[in-house]
Amino acid sequence: MLLAARLPAEICLAEECKMVDVKNAVESLPRDEGRTSLPEPIIRMRGITKRYYIGEPNELEILHGIDLTVYPGEFVAIVGESGSGKSTLMNIIGVLDRPTGGSYMLDGVDVQRAKDRELSAIRNKKIGFVFQTYNLIGRQSAQKNVELPMLYAGTSARQRSQRARELLDMVDMGDRAKHQPNELSGGQKQRVAIARAMANNPALLLADEPTGALDSQTSRTVMDLFHELHQKYGMTIVLITHNAELAEECQRVLTLRDGMVIRERKGAGADGHLG
Repeated sequence: MLLAARLPAEICLAEECKMVDVKNAVESLPRDEGRTSLPEPIIRMRGITKRYYIGEPNELEILHGIDLTVYPGEFVAIVGESGSGKSTLMNIIGVLDRPTGGSYMLDGVDVQRAKDRELSAIRNKKIGFVFQTYNLIGRQSAQKNVELPMLYAGTSARQRSQRARELLDMVDMGDRAKHQPNELSGGQKQRVAIARAMANNPALLLADEPTGALDSQTSRTVMDLFHELHQKYGMTIVLITHNAELAEECQRVLTLRDGMVIRERKGAGADGHLG
């Protein structure tokens, strides 16, 4: 299958760029024993809270009991204005931060019980990240950027190279494989970032304001690519955005305000068409 990938947070966080035994770490993670014949959610959050300065006079709670369930193959948008808590929630969904309270199961893994090394494996093998600022590695070609998650996952050099080429072709960047980030436009950088996010076949594609730094025409191209990944390849996608129009294209839209989900509704994508 062409789409077999995910982008680790190691790509996003330089200090976490470590070689890990991903396979063993993931297999050792605590799993939910209560499986049924119903589809297992990719994301199951219950009562998620996040507080800072705990025990101090200026203690601050950002998230107030978030419940979120995302099933395989869904395209879900989380929309909110600046200060709504969506970035904090994104960090928790992406296992970049731990919640203060509540429970979080990600693709059958109890994130709350996982150790730091296991969280690194989760980010590498279960989540593909796409960020507003692309987070490509400078002085590395587009090809090498796409290969990087597979390097951390222990994929052979031959397999890494072949898959990176396939993914770059998929996002129409095959002819720019040898170009470095400073030789690419914003839209081209984001397409490389999406290819990198797919490198390890993630359970979840997590996109944080992926069109925020792009003009309207390029944003349309990037969103069309997300729709293709969802409709053609069945990717599970969570889109974090402040753009209500883009959010409306998804199957479900959750509105966040003051750290709480105040509304959940169907988007245009729920009927299998847009517009």
